[in-house]
Amino acid sequence: TLKYFMMAVTLIVVAVPEGLPMSVTLSLALNMRRMLSTNNLVRKMHACETMGAITVICTDKTGTLTQNLMQVHEPNFYGIKNGGNLGDDDISALVAEGISANSTAFLEEAATGEKPKGVGNPTEVALLLWLNSQGRNYLELREHARILDQLTFSTERKFMATLVESPIIGKKVLYIKGAPEIVLGKCKEVVLDGRRVDAVEYRSTVEAQLLNYQNMAMRTLGFAFKIVGENEPNDCTELVSANDLNFLGVVAISDPIRPDVPAAVAKCQSAGIGIKIVTGDTPGTATEIARQIGLWQPETDTDRNRITGVAFAELSDEEALDRVMDLKIMSRARPTDKQRLVQLLQQKGAVVAVTGDGTNDAPALNHAQVGLSMGTGTSVAKEASDITLLDDSFNSIGTAVMWGRSLYKNIQRFIVFQLTINVVALASVLLGAFFGTELPLTVTQMLWVNLIMDTFAAMALASIPPSADVMNEKPRKTDDFIITKAMRKNILGVGFCFLAILMTLIVIIKQMPADLVGQALTQFFTIFVMLQFWNLFNASVFGTNHSVFKDSRHALGMLSVAIIILVGQILIVEFGGKVFRTEPMNFMTWVYIIAGTSFVLWIGEIYRWIKRIQKKD
Repeated sequence: TLKYFMMAVTLIVVAVPEGLPMSVTLSLALNMRRMLSTNNLVRKMHACETMGAITVICTDKTGTLTQNLMQVHEPNFYGIKNGGNLGDDDISALVAEGISANSTAFLEEAATGEKPKGVGNPTEVALLLWLNSQGRNYLELREHARILDQLTFSTERKFMATLVESPIIGKKVLYIKGAPEIVLGKCKEVVLDGRRVDAVEYRSTVEAQLLNYQNMAMRTLGFAFKIVGENEPNDCTELVSANDLNFLGVVAISDPIRPDVPAAVAKCQSAGIGIKIVTGDTPGTATEIARQIGLWQPETDTDRNRITGVAFAELSDEEALDRVMDLKIMSRARPTDKQRLVQLLQQKGAVVAVTGDGTNDAPALNHAQVGLSMGTGTSVAKEASDITLLDDSFNSIGTAVMWGRSLYKNIQRFIVFQLTINVVALASVLLGAFFGTELPLTVTQMLWVNLIMDTFAAMALASIPPSADVMNEKPRKTDDFIITKAMRKNILGVGFCFLAILMTLIVIIKQMPADLVGQALTQFFTIFVMLQFWNLFNASVFGTNHSVFKDSRHALGMLSVAIIILVGQILIVEFGGKVFRTEPMNFMTWVYIIAGTSFVLWIGEIYRWIKRIQKKD
């Protein structure tokens, strides 16, 4: 009775893959630490794995696709001569005061010989740096202009307004800057050299200039002002709504794309991931940036593949669902547009990652399966996100996808390895009982097998570094079973071969004299462990055609775990005694068993070599 009870306990120990939760947790924890070195600060552990399943990335433009090194490319203030250089006339003074006072950015004190740097909105910093290059002290102008009321910039308004008591003309002046088409729409007149022109008449000229800048992927800002009477209210909102401003001109600001982005975009596209640019910039700027990074193909893409935030908001849910997967660019987007885009993509079955850096991006970051905040973003955006991109770069997103997919493969490798052991051990104990022998593997032996094959194998397989090869595959479906057809074939095929070897040994042991059975069962136990030992190496490259010896870092990691397993097995056999039901073996027996069972590795290597040859052909 005790014998069968012990066998039942052994079967329970064998059947349950209790190392799986530890393997998953260990893999996630290791990935979190390693991803930090690739500028991905993982805030929520599950995001490591979810990144490997994403099918759509909704990305910002500024700082993510571009370098966020804003610089004024060309100022074009219509009331100023000499190509925008600030002279001493009244309009020049108003432009300088407007840029200084209607801003929340600052310039840092620069050491001798160094260029000054800014703190705040990059666009505003670029304007202050340009003003500084014109020999104007923005801080002095800001301090002398007493601020009466201010509307800070928001993505909904798309402009910023400040009402000041101007020492230049001794009156109240309202300054406004923002999206040129928005600012121009609030203007009654355009200030030209020595005269004023109706804004409606001059609108086509301004739009032609803007289109030219935007086609060069430049951000454009429009500037306007209004002299406010003493009896008029000190309320920016009310003053702007009167739509009687004077348009001063536009400034083109350049922000070059990051050099590594085109390759990262191509890598994500080859991995079957759709990329959508969601930006507050104009359609022309967004399209040109998309063209430069290889997302927009002028020969094949049409207006169906791009839309503005306003036009998107006007679409019904049915119309939007019909277009949402085809969209590549959403320009002039507001936070609500981004959130709606994410939700509609999810309705279409997409797994969405979305980037954001502002407080208003928090809803979209929360709704996406993976929210990616920027390292330079607000604390609200970071709290709402799952991963923070420390360098703000799109390239880091591609790296995170590679890590996520590699993590999933490592978990699958552990499952293949673990279930192969479980199938073989379970069948060995069951069939061994039918043969009428002693238990082929005792409870203590099975505990040791579980220790090395669960704990050590989990450590080895979880520590395998990511492979760029995973980016050549399509994203897995969210409803896919983790055990694939290839995994089932491997588990059952390898398991059957191992079982055939072990059953043959049991039959041989049954025919042996009683005094040799102890030694034979020790050899059976060692052969069982060594078969799994060599299979660990094959499992580490499961899902690829790579050689075990291809990656030296991989080989060293596996080798260290292999040495621990081998040394532990030797110690148990030599000193385990009655506790493990083992008898010491001589040196040559060890050599024969280790060398004989190594055929498992060499057969795997030959099989993968043949696959590599076939792939080349």
